[in-house]
Amino acid sequence: PRHAAVVKAAADKAGWASLGKGKGIAFAERGGTAVAVVVQVEVDRATGRVWARRVTVAHDCGLVISPVILRQTIEGNVVHGLSRTLFEEVRFNRDAVTSVDWASYPILEIQDAPEAIDVVLIDRPEVAPTGAGEPTIRVVPAALANAFFDATGKRMRRAPLDPERVRAALA
Repeated sequence: PRHAAVVKAAADKAGWASLGKGKGIAFAERGGTAVAVVVQVEVDRATGRVWARRVTVAHDCGLVISPVILRQTIEGNVVHGLSRTLFEEVRFNRDAVTSVDWASYPILEIQDAPEAIDVVLIDRPEVAPTGAGEPTIRVVPAALANAFFDATGKRMRRAPLDPERVRAALA
């Protein structure tokens, strides 16, 4: 029931039925914390840019002790998860790591951040708290990849979904 509740809460808050193309959802449980994420993307087929326009998270970690800090933790997980899914990749040549600075190891920048991150906290005072540090980051890549598939009809199974890979997948 807790798993179904987070999926329903995320879908309801995101307005799943009215989102149109480019929506994806994913669910996971980690250490007793259940999380569902809905991502709405826009894909620019010419440039290969994927923008996670809106992200909705439903989060059930049992008893919510500090809702403000929990929301901030979840938002940080969303941004980090998007960065890892869309931009981050350690690159190598034959002898060494070549991604050694911020120019050669890109991360999500403000123009690529979501327009909105909506968080639904499901407080269960009868359940001991189970954590918030990492559960959300687990489902962001899957939800984004599902949204990409919904928008384009193409499956991407390797991160990052950077412009070069996106253009190649869409060609």
